[in-house]
Amino acid sequence: MTDNVTLDIERGSAIWKDPTRDLTTRVDALVAAMTLAEKVAQLYGVWVGASADGGEVAPYQHDMEEPVDLDALLETGLGQLTRPFGTAPVDPALGALSLLRTQQRITAANRFGIPALAHEECLAGFATWGATAYPVPLSWGATFDPELIRRMAATIGADLRRLGVHQGLAPVLDVVRDARWGRVEETVGEDPYLVGTVATAYIQGLESAGVVATLKHFVGYSASRAGRNLAPVGMGPRERADVMLVPFEMAVRESGARSVMHAYTDTDGMPSAADEQLLTGLLRDTWGFTGTVVADYFGIAFLHTLHGVAGSWGEAAGTALAAGVDVELPTVKTFGPPLHAALAAGQVPEALVDRAVRRVLLQKAQLGLLDPEWNPVPPALRGADLTDPDALRGTVDLDPPVNRALAREVAERAVVLLRNDGTLPLVRPARIAVIGPQGASPTAALGCYSFPVHVGSRHPREPVGIELPTLAQALAGEFPASEVVVEVGVGIDSPDTAGLAAAVAAAREADVVIAALGDRAGLFGRGTSGEGCDAESLALPGAQQRLLDALLDTGTPVVVTLIAGRPYALGRAVDEAAAIVQSFFPGEEGPSALAGLLSGRVEPQGRLPVSVPRSPGGQPTTYLAARLGQASDVSNLDPTPAYGFGHGLSYTRFDWSELIVERAVTQTDGELRLAFTLCNAGTRWGSEVVQLYAHDPVASVVQPVQRLIGYLRVPLDPGASCRIEATVPADVFSFTGRDGRRVVEPGELELRLASSSTEPRLVATVALTGPVRRVDHTRRMHPLLSVAGPA
Repeated sequence: MTDNVTLDIERGSAIWKDPTRDLTTRVDALVAAMTLAEKVAQLYGVWVGASADGGEVAPYQHDMEEPVDLDALLETGLGQLTRPFGTAPVDPALGALSLLRTQQRITAANRFGIPALAHEECLAGFATWGATAYPVPLSWGATFDPELIRRMAATIGADLRRLGVHQGLAPVLDVVRDARWGRVEETVGEDPYLVGTVATAYIQGLESAGVVATLKHFVGYSASRAGRNLAPVGMGPRERADVMLVPFEMAVRESGARSVMHAYTDTDGMPSAADEQLLTGLLRDTWGFTGTVVADYFGIAFLHTLHGVAGSWGEAAGTALAAGVDVELPTVKTFGPPLHAALAAGQVPEALVDRAVRRVLLQKAQLGLLDPEWNPVPPALRGADLTDPDALRGTVDLDPPVNRALAREVAERAVVLLRNDGTLPLVRPARIAVIGPQGASPTAALGCYSFPVHVGSRHPREPVGIELPTLAQALAGEFPASEVVVEVGVGIDSPDTAGLAAAVAAAREADVVIAALGDRAGLFGRGTSGEGCDAESLALPGAQQRLLDALLDTGTPVVVTLIAGRPYALGRAVDEAAAIVQSFFPGEEGPSALAGLLSGRVEPQGRLPVSVPRSPGGQPTTYLAARLGQASDVSNLDPTPAYGFGHGLSYTRFDWSELIVERAVTQTDGELRLAFTLCNAGTRWGSEVVQLYAHDPVASVVQPVQRLIGYLRVPLDPGASCRIEATVPADVFSFTGRDGRRVVEPGELELRLASSSTEPRLVATVALTGPVRRVDHTRRMHPLLSVAGPA
């Protein structure tokens, strides 16, 4: 028996280690040679922390998991290593050495020498000590610039890959449905087309560096009731298909993504981790996805503990495997002894394990982890003396000037000027009063998943690892001739108003007030924004509105600067502030970007990826509301925003004119064509975002009043004009019809060329003719918007 097993391994090794064979053949040979225990071992991860002195990683203990005996596990192999860099502050070079030594231990322990796949968070940059803290995804959306986000992601991916990381747990493709949800900062925005295009670009960038991107959270997480984290989702199949699924569908088709993470939530009673129609029927059978489906952390166990659809750990494991989940993360729980027991009892078919392990091993083969020449030494350490850890310390820079320059470019592109009465840009103010809780906080501009907030906050004695200038410091550097005074006034979420008097006094003595307001990112109630930090309403946290009103009462011009993870109602400031500048956790270079906009060094270019409410109540609402979701005489609650989706001012002025509809009527399988002239009529360089919205006045099912179907960022010098052309395929007007299938219907439509959802500039009446046409996931999803040349 032993000789036969040995012979099978040797025979299989000749095939699966042969790089001249196709990957499927190699994987099939490997699976055939593995025992059931060895196959199951590839289907889970272990949460580890890199050693600060370069030694092997140690299992990380979490209050939601049991201690892991790593020695006992490694004999049969290991599928993944969870966050070796993102668990504690560790010098990057020593962390890479620790990971290297652990991979050597893993490969030496299992019969086939298969290394583990290492994954990390990368939602706002590589979430490790000393790495660049980029703007959060909501700022990506505010750029309306997929190519810029693609470049950023490629840079993040390159940093991950050179330290030996294979998979990044980003991006988030959830569409905002309720801005009270704490994870709004992690999303790209409230429109599925914007989310899809920007997230797809991020995935392409990450994958171009050889890192497996992970689409999350599939699907519906952001539509939880009352904006509560992990609450049930009550949306119907049409909202799910036409809003929530669209970004994932686009990304699977266009990005090359190789992994998907299931959502925590249940939709109409069906948890995503148990939804075979979703994870297998739609994702794989219909869309053709061939990568891995990984569990959101502890999500399989939640089938037993939170959802109550599994009576035991083993039943939870079998349910998830049957649905299409391939990998349990962050650590082994249900896929360990409970799954083995269920397999032995015949409660879970071994074929489900075989299906999952083939996907896992195929991904490892794609990454080169099954090649005989695979080298555990990551690129950052090649050529270094690995016997002297102390000499390695400080040799890997994850925040070089090129990274900071890119972070600054994204931040500058993302800051949104909401209001300006002419006060901005500021002209040599003698005294600037920076008042508010965000003015002197080094971490004010960082999101929940940035390392200094996510992990560093638990290690307050450790240096932060990157330069984090405050807004006050950035303003002092931007206005060297001005006196900058700082008063906190009130805390982020404290009701204490003892500092109001000093704040008001400072405001009265200043030429201009910079009201520095917003959120504190955190986890599970330790912040006002972030995972598990949901809001009761969209009023500014704590006593910040009282501070803002008191500043407005002084008569000194007040420039409101918001550094936040979600939009907030601003009360009187919408009408009375001298200016309002919105930023969504713009990262380590965010304060510089804000200061540059205030001085005029930076041209305002951001556009709102989420609407800013006029009042804190009346939620949830987004610009994608149908007619019954708009203001009416039959409700006393008016959901009309103070500033709509897509809004953003400039220091110059753009004129839109000379609309020509070249093809106003087409068949339901045809194309519409139009063109217009865009002119920078101001005296400064500027960048306009041309937004194309569709309005369908009569349809077989209720439609939103309008929805974004395309956009184009157009930079223009002062006085310059250009001709913008648009070719719009009929497919982009499709929606889920009465029978649950996606259709393009004939009828009259409006194409609205706009600078925001509330500011249409040119409107074209067009029509589709012919029969109702069914379309599917192969439909055209994009119009062609382009600059045809000077006007």
